[in-house]
Amino acid sequence: MVIYSHDTASFDVDPQCGFTPLCPNELPVADGDAIVAELNGQAGFARLRVVSKDCHPAQAPWIAECGEEILQPVAGDYPDLDVKWPSHCVVGTKGNQLIPGLPQEQDYDLVVEKGQDPHMHPYGACFHDLGEKKTTGAIEWLRDNGIATILVGGLATDYCVKTTALQLVRNGFKVVVNLAACRGVAAQTTEAAIVEMRQAGIVVIADSRELEAA
Repeated sequence: MVIYSHDTASFDVDPQCGFTPLCPNELPVADGDAIVAELNGQAGFARLRVVSKDCHPAQAPWIAECGEEILQPVAGDYPDLDVKWPSHCVVGTKGNQLIPGLPQEQDYDLVVEKGQDPHMHPYGACFHDLGEKKTTGAIEWLRDNGIATILVGGLATDYCVKTTALQLVRNGFKVVVNLAACRGVAAQTTEAAIVEMRQAGIVVIADSRELEAA
């Protein structure tokens, strides 16, 4: 595997406090706050660095009112909603902030904000809608900046990381997912996500030391 930094970008997918134990009442992924060093490490192999953020409203049809509603289908005619989740990453709250130790937002080359519309709950960072018709502009920006290879990490492996990586590879980029820079919601869905990504042609590495070897 050969990585050329000039045409390489590092993509930090939703590395927000709301997905870590720092916000235990949101969507805490175990060890979600332990990915900072690897995200920063892989960025050293890239010319540009991108971050995506969930920027959710306080009220939305997809928000579960109790634990029993989590992962249950959203009732009503909402084509861009699938299942319910706890409220998380609400704009103006700690959950919306990046994990401590990452760069400040203004220090990234691009910040992608998604999930603002209460009637949409995207997972991938490249489209606002589940049908992938309404672009966030990330793909176009990466192309305009001459990027061919993208190093991906973030939260969570089995949802937003997987979906973002698949969106990128389908749009012609070489994609490398760094597992040490990710954490998953559950072991079974994380393993399934890794299989799906590999089958799609995504390179999956254990940690950034494999980039050093390249």
